[in-house]
Amino acid sequence: MASTEPTPPPASAATPFDWLDAAHKQRRTAGLIRTLRPRPAEEPLLDLAGNDYLGLARHPEVTTAAADAAHRWGAGATGSRLVTGSTALHAQLERELAEFCGTEAALVLSSGYAANLAAVTALAPHGSLIVSDAGNHASLIDGCRLARGTTQVVPHADPDAVRKALAGRTGPALAVSDAVFSVDGDAAPLPELAAACWESGAALLLDDAHGLGVLGPGGRGSAAAHGLAGAPDTVVTVTLSKALGSQGGAVLGPARVIDHLVNTARTFIFDTGLAPAAAGAALAALRLVRREPQRAAGARQMAAALHHRLTAAGLTAHRPDAAVVSVRAPSPEAALRWAADCRTAGLGVGCFRPPSVPDGISRLRLTARADLTPTELDRAVTTITATAPSSSATD
Repeated sequence: MASTEPTPPPASAATPFDWLDAAHKQRRTAGLIRTLRPRPAEEPLLDLAGNDYLGLARHPEVTTAAADAAHRWGAGATGSRLVTGSTALHAQLERELAEFCGTEAALVLSSGYAANLAAVTALAPHGSLIVSDAGNHASLIDGCRLARGTTQVVPHADPDAVRKALAGRTGPALAVSDAVFSVDGDAAPLPELAAACWESGAALLLDDAHGLGVLGPGGRGSAAAHGLAGAPDTVVTVTLSKALGSQGGAVLGPARVIDHLVNTARTFIFDTGLAPAAAGAALAALRLVRREPQRAAGARQMAAALHHRLTAAGLTAHRPDAAVVSVRAPSPEAALRWAADCRTAGLGVGCFRPPSVPDGISRLRLTARADLTPTELDRAVTTITATAPSSSATD
């Protein structure tokens, strides 16, 4: 009987993935190759690259809570939230998140990315209009692409452009914006943006990944900072992996919105629930933030000090509205060298360059943690200025 096993093509034959070689060559020529760099458990670098804004990722209360949750509930959620993936721990985290942020309800998902996909796709049905800021995070952009509504992209941080896009709209409409933009750390003009939505009866969706724990009274976030917390037409998404030092994401808003997501949001319904260890860690971190509200102010003060000292040294840095400080580099290649030189000197910094940045401007991205000491701040400033490309200084 003839064999039914498939015969592989000769090694020299063309394959369906040969086009990847050309794509790789283009990226290398443009200096845009990304590589993974696994870090050791005990990282010797001073970290200004991660998003642990409040210094809670290694806090003993947070790590102990993660371990306790894993021992009690298991290593994984074992299923989607609607099957076996919802524990009492998840429900407690949702209650305390909603209470802390001043909303009726909250829904925890496996990541901030999943939370944004869930919120945008579930709240923009067929026939709706989505008005999206040009500087929005990739997760919001992907949510707009997956939603059945029509998306109109408007200039960055321009409430008048939002107002014009919404003018005369009669069907469902949703304005979508980062509350704090992840590249430069600038805050959206939320009062004006909310007013534009109110005038047209549109809903407002804010991604507050970089505001929770840093902005607002006691770190309650951007919506609370501007009196929008709990507004019936406003939905907020957050991540648990930045200021709270854990993993996961959440959607916060009116109870009927959360109920709608439970029944329609595909990244909630079909995704395995957040691991209990991450839920336990996030809950412990949230309680720490509530107990120690000065951490939020500490992160903002550290960012302001970092910005002041770098600009005083002649570098071009974006004034921070939260905990992110962006320092301009003259080119993608210069940004890569600058970041590498900082690393060699013992300082970890973020390096943002095209195509990750919508404006095409390369920069170092620094995160000013609340737990940085004056000595560490001095070290960071000295390292960044000493390794800076000459053309990155202010003209």
